Amino acid sequence: MANLHSTFNADYGLEFTPSSSLIRLGVREIFVCRDTRRRFYKTNPIVDFSTGLERGHVEMLLFRRWLVIFSKARY
Repeated sequence: MANLHSTFNADYGLEFTPSSSLIRLGVREIFVCRDTRRRFYKTNPIVDFSTGLERGHVEMLLFRRWLVIFSKARY
């Protein structure tokens, strides 16, 4: 059994977001939640990709509402 600890630090502030889920697939983590951050740039209305706040994270913003973060799991 592996301990499921999120790799996101306080910079994200997403650990306590309601309706969020964390999925671990092998050595990868997929974190899905509602986007609560204010974006100061124009985003694509359907899907928008950007680098994460931490090294090795990729963010995907779906429909300007759902944030999906792909990262490497730390054990």
